[in-house]
Amino acid sequence: MTETRRLYYEDVYRKEFQATVLECREAKKGYHILLDESAFYPEGGGQPSDIGYLGNVKVNEVHEKNGELLHYTSEPLEAGTVVTGTIDWDRRFDLMQQHSGEHMVSGLVHEAYGYDNVGFHMGSDVITIDFNGMLDEKQLSEIEAKVNRKIWEDTEVEITYPTPEELAVLPYRSKKELTGKVRIVRFPGADICACCGTHVTHTGEIGIVKLLSVEKFREGVRVEMICGKRVLEYLNMVRTQNHQVSVQLSAKEGNTAEAVARLAEENFRLKGRVLRLEEQLFTSEAEKWACIGNLTLFQEGMEADSVRKLADAVMQNCGGRCAVFSKNPDGSYKYAIGEKNGDLRQFVKEMNAALNGRGGGKPFFVQGSVQASEEEIRKFFENRD
Repeated sequence: MTETRRLYYEDVYRKEFQATVLECREAKKGYHILLDESAFYPEGGGQPSDIGYLGNVKVNEVHEKNGELLHYTSEPLEAGTVVTGTIDWDRRFDLMQQHSGEHMVSGLVHEAYGYDNVGFHMGSDVITIDFNGMLDEKQLSEIEAKVNRKIWEDTEVEITYPTPEELAVLPYRSKKELTGKVRIVRFPGADICACCGTHVTHTGEIGIVKLLSVEKFREGVRVEMICGKRVLEYLNMVRTQNHQVSVQLSAKEGNTAEAVARLAEENFRLKGRVLRLEEQLFTSEAEKWACIGNLTLFQEGMEADSVRKLADAVMQNCGGRCAVFSKNPDGSYKYAIGEKNGDLRQFVKEMNAALNGRGGGKPFFVQGSVQASEEEIRKFFENRD
């Protein structure tokens, strides 16, 4: 087994280092590089690995296997070569902010409610934490306020390696029984946890924590959160969206919710009016086509429900089969076909085959869509009537 000095534990802010290539192993997808020392953190404990470069060779992932630190690359490096390692610092610091914020949230939830963090995922956009108990929006808001107060106290994050005797009396969080050398990370007043990840050295560097959502998950809840720079990016996104809404609605940015509520109420009234007008139109159409027999109608800009209602109204009076088509934005046609007391199954099967369609329903009434032109649809029906 090849031992590598772990520089990320000695100085978490180390961005660049020099190392000697001890081994270069060919792998299924590229190469595994082993170094005598490295600042690249391997994937583990819910935290993604660092990425960066060894000289001009890109490091795509880093994993620890059987005690060895493997740097996954697409190109080989010759054993004995001295290389300069450079980690992607912006990414590393972002992960440090996220991981540190997660610790403080999990610790304060545990302190307040006794719940355990039973699942943790650090994605490229949000962090998710799974707790084995229930939290509501009000409780989440209280935790958010408390964790941010603790962050702004800007206390030093303590990392220790207690003796087995010290560990036995230490109230630290952990998902499993630990043996051997245990790394304890303490955020004063917020959390004590066994963790091998990278963290900021002072809580103030987290900046701010925003708890985005809470929803029921398994026997508890799943919380989505972001920290630090991601909060700024989130606020900028929300502000941009809100500004666009305010412009569209001619409302001040602080009043967009009220403007949207008014718009929704107006839309509700207008939809009701449209439905009443549609009913009048469909009744008129049904009377217009009374006793005419088989009928094929094309209507512009109708929703599927309106197509259904029109076909149903006309088929009651026409004395035959009524087919209503309305064009979709992609050029296809939605349809509804009905025949009072009829059986359309064979007819629709043939139509769908001829017009590249799909749909279904009851024997006397079907709905669906076809990938065909109006001319092709009319020709099919003319040949059947």
